[in-house]
Amino acid sequence: MSEERENKKEGLFEGGDTTVTLTLDDGRELECVVLTIFPAGPEDQEYIALMPESGEEEEGEVYLYRYNETEDGDPDLSNIETDEEYEIVSDAFDEILDEQEFDELFDGDAE
Repeated sequence: MSEERENKKEGLFEGGDTTVTLTLDDGRELECVVLTIFPAGPEDQEYIALMPESGEEEEGEVYLYRYNETEDGDPDLSNIETDEEYEIVSDAFDEILDEQEFDELFDGDAE
């Protein structure tokens, strides 16, 4: 991935203002905030972490999907197919959360 594209992605998703609408298996639509896009696994496949906006009944849950972009740069989400892949992605996302909490601890000490 080019550095310019990576910077665009970081700038777009860091603020937590980007949302996507998921269509669930039962046909309901769920508005979700994009938490992050991150690589995981041996091939560094990209994944996206989504959380329903506050007020939604699934509040607090995080949805993980494979993330790709079409040739036009549009996002393309697909399901994680195996338990093994989900475990790898879930562990990678947990590490991101742990790093964020660690950074916040030290940011608070610097004040």
